[in-house]
Amino acid sequence: MKSIIYEPRPGLTATEARLEAIYNAAKKGLKGDNLALASGMLPEEYRRLCQDDPVAEYAAMKGRADGELAASELLHAAAAAGDSKAALAILQHVHDWAATTKQQMNVTHTTISITAAIEQAQQRIEHAEANLRLGRGTVIDVEAVEPRRQP
Repeated sequence: MKSIIYEPRPGLTATEARLEAIYNAAKKGLKGDNLALASGMLPEEYRRLCQDDPVAEYAAMKGRADGELAASELLHAAAAAGDSKAALAILQHVHDWAATTKQQMNVTHTTISITAAIEQAQQRIEHAEANLRLGRGTVIDVEAVEPRRQP
């Protein structure tokens, strides 16, 4: 375990060494609190430094841009050398490309006959009335029941 000694520091300034540390951490992809800690500052010190001196925030932006540029150049070089995975990554992530997918759909056509539906409903009503006459069922107000809708 590494012991950490904390010494409160008065207002930090954007020295060349501090800006270089911010740039290097941002170039490696660090952000926020991790960038601050890797640059040798507390997160609150880093935020205050960025508020007081915009060149600190610029160092972080420049570091991120240069890191992205270096990775992009490697990826493009690999794609140019024939690496199909690198080429696919560029297409997908830079150009929002997606491979087309074939979908097969089976659609069944069903003809609905209003006349047949009314006849079936009439048969169900007659069947229910016959069951009621024989004492096998409960009374249902047919006109109060809403018809089912077809999907």
